[in-house]
Amino acid sequence: MLLERTISQLDIGPVHPGRATEMGRMGYLQWLGALPGHSGYAAEAQRALAMAQIFADGSPAVAVFCALLRQSLDTPLQPMTLAPPPRVRRGGARTRRLMS
Repeated sequence: MLLERTISQLDIGPVHPGRATEMGRMGYLQWLGALPGHSGYAAEAQRALAMAQIFADGSPAVAVFCALLRQSLDTPLQPMTLAPPPRVRRGGARTRRLMS
């Protein structure tokens, strides 16, 4: 269930490559955090990859998600770079008031 939701959140069509990378990483972390403790990682990753690959051509964020899954299956003992995106100030309360 969460896998389908993660894929649908990532499948938003063309976006800036930097944004697609951020979204793909966050989607991978969301999926990884929701895995049941008793499940086998390799089987779950292959299932996720099979479901997500269908959408990878039309969505760069899904393509990043698939690439992370492939990377984790190829070299599971290597550390992966999954730093969260940098915090960005969006304007705060003043901007929200101006938009109203």
